Amino acid sequence: MSEMPGNQGHTMLPSRIETERLVLREPRPTDGPRLYQAYTTDAEVTCYLVWRPHQALAETQQFVDACIKGWQARTHFPYVLALQRAEHEPIGMLDARPRGHIVDVGYVLASRYWQRGLMSEALTALTELCLALPETYRVQATCDVDNLASARLLEKCGFHQEGHLERYVVHPNLGAEPRACFIYARCR
Repeated sequence: MSEMPGNQGHTMLPSRIETERLVLREPRPTDGPRLYQAYTTDAEVTCYLVWRPHQALAETQQFVDACIKGWQARTHFPYVLALQRAEHEPIGMLDARPRGHIVDVGYVLASRYWQRGLMSEALTALTELCLALPETYRVQATCDVDNLASARLLEKCGFHQEGHLERYVVHPNLGAEPRACFIYARCR
């Protein structure tokens, strides 16, 4: 990835996005305990992520602090996901990482909110916003080949599977060796 340009000069994404049911907002220092309760300790939620379930609140707080610094440095734009009626109670996160004309996205949702169409609503809004930026031509995401729910989500959000990446990423909850992933993209 070092050959790709960074996000220098990339248009700043808004600190808040609203959809019919959701708010995507910049993280706050007070989000740590709530994210810890919502999903960061859940082995089912973190199964296909690149980090293990958090064992202590301090791990989640450190993550939130890094997200806040990412916004300040404009290196990436992690959004806390919450229901509009309960904006102070995070239920997940989405992240947008610009690299030149490409934006990489990632997402996580507390399991009690699965199968409600919430992540597709949030990911569609973020993707469309990214593709509306003049410098963005491609939004992409990867998912483990066994993570069929994530693959279905990406397809529902208009992403097209472009390939199969062998030995691409380590998911520590599944083992120490790199695993295969699908790469999906939506372009304009």
